[in-house]
Amino acid sequence: MQAHTVRSAHARPKRKRVGRGDGSGKGTYSGRGMKGQKARSGGGVRPGFEGGQNPLIKGLPMLRGFRNPFRVEYQVVNVGRLAALPDDVADVTPQTLKERRMVRHADKPVKLLGGGELTRAFAVQGVKVTASAKAAIEAAGGVVVEA
Repeated sequence: MQAHTVRSAHARPKRKRVGRGDGSGKGTYSGRGMKGQKARSGGGVRPGFEGGQNPLIKGLPMLRGFRNPFRVEYQVVNVGRLAALPDDVADVTPQTLKERRMVRHADKPVKLLGGGELTRAFAVQGVKVTASAKAAIEAAGGVVVEA
């Protein structure tokens, strides 16, 4: 085997050479049919055009715009709800919040917000905390370990 005899493993169809005479099979109209907008140079309609009928995209305005695929959706809990935890629970983690049905999923990120009053100390870890929630937890004698 020599370098010039090596061939591709898959067959490649020959490039379509249009406008090279009738004998080629793609002469005269070059595969564009006869007359009309699509036969003209630069002709054609824009993407989404439906011949004057109201385009589908105009009937679906809720699908317009940008949706960030990297957005993080937090499950939120106010610090006031931590008062409902039993006295034997001192550590607040996503798992303990899931067990007490304060959040739906232990594997999704949780964020503590500063709403409500807190009377006893908690050790919070593995949870995002707002500045007001952190102040409330530390004011009650608790500790926050950032997630």
